[in-house]
Amino acid sequence: MVGQSPLEPSESRTAVLLEPFVHQVGGHMSMMKYDEHTICKPLVSQELSFYESLPLAMRQFTPQYKGIVSVHLKKDSLGNLTLLASPSLQTESCGRLDNAIGDSSVTLWHKCKWAASTGSEHTRVKWSHTQLTKTFKDSCPGKMLLRTDLQYRTDSLLEDANRNQPERNSYNPWGLHCHRQHLNRMSSKHNENKLHQFLLLENVVSKYNYPCILDLKMGTRQHGDDASEEKKARHIKKCEQSTSASLGVRICGMQVYQADTGHFLCKDKYYGRKLSPEGFRQTLRQFLCNGNHLRTDLLEPIILRLKALLSVIRKQSSYRFYSSSLLIIYDGQEHKENTAPLDNHLHFQKTNCTASHGTNHSRVDVRMIDFAHTTFQGSKCNHTTYDGPDHGYIFGLENLIKILQNISEGK
Repeated sequence: MVGQSPLEPSESRTAVLLEPFVHQVGGHMSMMKYDEHTICKPLVSQELSFYESLPLAMRQFTPQYKGIVSVHLKKDSLGNLTLLASPSLQTESCGRLDNAIGDSSVTLWHKCKWAASTGSEHTRVKWSHTQLTKTFKDSCPGKMLLRTDLQYRTDSLLEDANRNQPERNSYNPWGLHCHRQHLNRMSSKHNENKLHQFLLLENVVSKYNYPCILDLKMGTRQHGDDASEEKKARHIKKCEQSTSASLGVRICGMQVYQADTGHFLCKDKYYGRKLSPEGFRQTLRQFLCNGNHLRTDLLEPIILRLKALLSVIRKQSSYRFYSSSLLIIYDGQEHKENTAPLDNHLHFQKTNCTASHGTNHSRVDVRMIDFAHTTFQGSKCNHTTYDGPDHGYIFGLENLIKILQNISEGK
């Protein structure tokens, strides 16, 4: 049984209870919340090598690296699992992190019990309103985003039995799914005394009240140099059957706040893999639609930031960002002057939002993440040395910019 239990008094002074990162929209590796401004993820040596030798020009487009932390499992008398982080001296040099276990940390996982065994692939977990309320109040201040009937399936989280995607979700369950799977793997392979090294990284969505996030898998190739022939063939097939081959980019996950309903609209990687180039364009437009209108105020700042990133990537010789993702982020909470009249009859699925032109540029961000398979000259884990920039990544960025420019021009 997988759950969370309160810390013992002696542990609360030195350990940090890790929570699932509720705004994880893509990927398969569990991201966890360390504190309000910091997330952590299992350490991969190749990713650590990237952050340790990060070119200065790329730092504005990647999360800030904050150090390494040791993590271990703790099991209570009922068999419930807790993930505890023990801050090391390596974290001290990267800025003081809040290690206190107060009310803000003792949230979801002190109240919940996983209702699934570790061996089942098709179990269902039901979460009550009270179990999730505090975590989402902390993550999304303001209007409550929750309903009382939150459920997810571990095999295909955001789709029903007929492979249809619901149009509304009160939260994105992908991070909870990844977290549960990660705990199950750790508990089945390792004992409680085993220490695991995790990377501490900046939480790039912490400044947003209602973080709208688009996770894009970039490039025409996704497998790393160290991939087995089986894995290589699998990734090549995924690229060929998706927009990765035709556009150099595919959707890996998405959450966008719907102002008309007060819920997040969520899409997962399975949805993204099935999209045609035209479907990709429509979903990109959907990401900029809040249920009432198209957020045209976001287009120019996003395009400018993508062009700045493109300029930087073109100058990075030998780098190959295989299987990395690009996050486009903005706040679903608008300035009042940018808000169009409410249209309750507008359906998101039709992507027919009316345009709303605002004078103020909304805050947006563009960040590269996931560098476990990134290679470059001088990397400690380098397998192959490449010449010139990553043309597959550049191809995806150029197409992404072009599509956004067409949306801006009303095409």
